[in-house]
Amino acid sequence: MATSTPVRHAWRALTGLLVITALLFGINALGVHVFKQSSWLPELALDLQGGTQIVLEAQTEDGAEPSAEQMNQAVTIMRQRVDASGVGEADVTTEGGRNVVVQIPGEADEATRERIQQAAQLQLRAVLATGAPANTFIGEDGNETPYPQPDPSLQATPSTEPTSGSDMAWITPALEAAYLAYDCADPANDPASAPADQPLITCDPSGTVKYILGPVELDGSSIADASHGIVQQNGQWAVNLVFDNEGTKQFGEISQRLYNQTPPLNQFAFVLDGAVLSAPSMNAVILDGKPQITGSFTQESAQVLADQLKYGALPISFEVQSSSTISATLGSQQLQIGLIAGLIGLLLVALYSVAVYRALGFIIIASLVVMGVLTYVSLCILAWRMGFRLSLAGVAGVIVSIGFTADSFIVYFERIRDELRDGKSITGAVEDGWARAKRTIYISKSINVLAAVVLYILADSTVKGFAFTLGLTTVIDVLIFVLFTHPVLQLLARTRFFGSGHPLSGLDPTALGAVYRGRAQFRTPIVASKTAAGKRATRARGEAERRQTIAERKQAELAAAQRGAKTSATKDGDN
Repeated sequence: MATSTPVRHAWRALTGLLVITALLFGINALGVHVFKQSSWLPELALDLQGGTQIVLEAQTEDGAEPSAEQMNQAVTIMRQRVDASGVGEADVTTEGGRNVVVQIPGEADEATRERIQQAAQLQLRAVLATGAPANTFIGEDGNETPYPQPDPSLQATPSTEPTSGSDMAWITPALEAAYLAYDCADPANDPASAPADQPLITCDPSGTVKYILGPVELDGSSIADASHGIVQQNGQWAVNLVFDNEGTKQFGEISQRLYNQTPPLNQFAFVLDGAVLSAPSMNAVILDGKPQITGSFTQESAQVLADQLKYGALPISFEVQSSSTISATLGSQQLQIGLIAGLIGLLLVALYSVAVYRALGFIIIASLVVMGVLTYVSLCILAWRMGFRLSLAGVAGVIVSIGFTADSFIVYFERIRDELRDGKSITGAVEDGWARAKRTIYISKSINVLAAVVLYILADSTVKGFAFTLGLTTVIDVLIFVLFTHPVLQLLARTRFFGSGHPLSGLDPTALGAVYRGRAQFRTPIVASKTAAGKRATRARGEAERRQTIAERKQAELAAAQRGAKTSATKDGDN
């Protein structure tokens, strides 16, 4: 019954691997057939398939050249916007003194384009008035008539000095007339260019609600973080904000002013590119700088709003100069060369494995095949869920991992062979070799993963693909080592071919020099002959002698000298 425990362990491990594989394929199948967002092919990065290029020009109030610090900050925020949209391996760089070039793999969808092109500063304004977007009324003749544009003679300045951003004194007769005549669908209206210290007439992005907003009281630079999540009390999606120290103080004062006001004076609008992203009501006094926006959010809409609030604070505004499709910088030829290099590497590893380890080499080949399958489906899922795209650097990471994976098997098999040379049975050598090899492999793989993580964090975006695939394949390598390679060898060690130490199995004790059973306890040497068996025995004895320690060699020489002295004494007695 004792020998059945490793067998049960092996079958449980292989079953677990089968479940993990089926789960991965099932997840990707859902993405392909149910959500219609995944594919059975990994997504390729910009350098392999081309994509979309958007050029934005910085706009300053006085037309002066933007500073390098402003441009670098804009590049960082735009890269965060692109990453937040789920696009991987994108490239965001400066060009000249005032242009930002955004290159996105593949065809950019409309949502991604809008996210990038929304380049104005994020503003927070109090709501003074709100209503339907209609700009017409029914005249005395019964016909629908547009409201007239404000008469220049109408009062345009407040009659009294407003005391806050919510003061109704901001709504002058001229502003009220402009609000009635304002057409949300008219492209000539450009609320993004309105001055920050004056009230604003604008609409929401869908054009279904029209607003009069007070002057800017906070901007996006005061938002330290924004995230989306589910409210535990009602299970609804919400957007969670975190203000910085100064923003916390200002927002606390604003919340005290707006709380308990009648609608719409209790509302506070988040404005990006002149459009109202959200105008929630103030339902409490918030002094900790962590307000929560709730409403009829879906997971997607909550995430989009959180990203817009988090990454909307550009130091300067930008205007889109061009949007075009670009070709692959490396193209399919380089991808083919990379795949051929990987296949050549696999072939060399396979040939080496079979030549050195005989039938054990086929276990290495099978492990690499299983690893390739898991890596492939993982890349498909990551392309769907994380927007990961495979670049040429990522292909290089996969190729390099082939050598690292083969190292694991070599360490394990050599440990098993060492146990056989110590005179252990094949099943015992497999278990003891596993116990000795796994510590070494875990340490080496931990170092590989640590190196990949550090490289991913510190390296340029062009190298991140290499670090990501190297770390991913290293983790999968350990998984295969534990759930496939060792369990398969546990089962094969109990077959007649491997268990009897067949010369072609790679576990032949005689060929490995297993001519001693313990420390300095040698079997009776086999006299060399001209037969094949005699030659193998001679080689085995030589192998065993070469692997003796100094203490073992001295003890063996002492034992041989004692046997020689005893033989001489016997001969003298006979004489």
